[in-house]
Amino acid sequence: MVKQYWTRRRIWLLISLVILGLVAVLFTSHNERFYRQPIAKVMSEQTVGKRRVKDQFDNVDHQYSQQLRVKLMNGKYRNQELTVQNTYSDSQPMDQHYRVGNEIFLTQVRKQNGKLTANVDGYKRDTVIVFLLWLVILMLLLLMGRPGLFALLSVVINALLFLIAIEIDLRQNGQHIMMLFSILAVIFTFISLLLVLGFSKRMLATFAATVMGTFIALGVSMLVFAWTHERGVYYESMEYVTQVPRPLFLAETLLGSLGAVMDESSDIIATLFELKQLNPQVTRSQLFISGRNVGKSIMGPLVNVLFLIFMVDTFTGSLLYIKNGNSWGYTYAMNMSLGTIQSLISGIGIVLSVPLVSLFGALLLGKKVPK
Repeated sequence: MVKQYWTRRRIWLLISLVILGLVAVLFTSHNERFYRQPIAKVMSEQTVGKRRVKDQFDNVDHQYSQQLRVKLMNGKYRNQELTVQNTYSDSQPMDQHYRVGNEIFLTQVRKQNGKLTANVDGYKRDTVIVFLLWLVILMLLLLMGRPGLFALLSVVINALLFLIAIEIDLRQNGQHIMMLFSILAVIFTFISLLLVLGFSKRMLATFAATVMGTFIALGVSMLVFAWTHERGVYYESMEYVTQVPRPLFLAETLLGSLGAVMDESSDIIATLFELKQLNPQVTRSQLFISGRNVGKSIMGPLVNVLFLIFMVDTFTGSLLYIKNGNSWGYTYAMNMSLGTIQSLISGIGIVLSVPLVSLFGALLLGKKVPK
């Protein structure tokens, strides 16, 4: 088994990826000259002050004054050293504690009275990001081979399409956001399934079930919103929104539900396809029942995954609300209610997609019983 897995092609692929990763990491570690913004390396650091901070809700924090001796690595003041000041706290909500060896961005670099001054503007993180990206690509290609390559390609294409959609939305100022992201959801689904599954009956069944399950779930939610007059839906809790919040929230929900429904549909269709491979004479009714049973098995874990993602997304914000004297009710309304609604809509899509994907899979893969 080991000899079959580690073929000559896989060994050369591993060697090529390792060399590519080393080159990429080395490049990002020494690419300061390609940045316009000044970059400096921390040569020494010293904490020169500490003070205790307490707010009206008895939350206690400590703020530290840090003195950094840094060396500029690019720009017209390259290789010159200067001292900059930094303030950080124990909680570090919007600040950082810098250490020797860190590379940091600087702003407002100027020379006054023969002395350089500047302000700290955060870490230089490109080396870490490139390393993590290389690690993901390495695992995808080595463990999954060609399907991993197509999965990676689908992510890249979908990311580009998403950026294009955002640019179009910004130019239209959100006037047709639901139509735009509805079309984008269909394109996302088609491209992802086409690259991963190929143009086949499996792909068509998964595509039909995913699109129908997602849009039916969104339609059901719209009916509920109309029936309840959207009581308890606090769109004003959406942060940094410069467009009408309601259609933006619905577009977010559509794309979020799409991922969960596609995941479940792909799992059920993959199982039905394996059953078809093992027993070419399997009937449509048998495949439909098998699909429903598989859906019942994976529906619970999927809903729990959605819940855990929602909890992680709102955990820090909820703590901040409560620590600042807000009640649980207000915290839920302003920080958790929209996430709960999105999770429920995704759950509706998961439930609806089970019979849909089982039906489409049975019709396309199953054998018709002669009369």
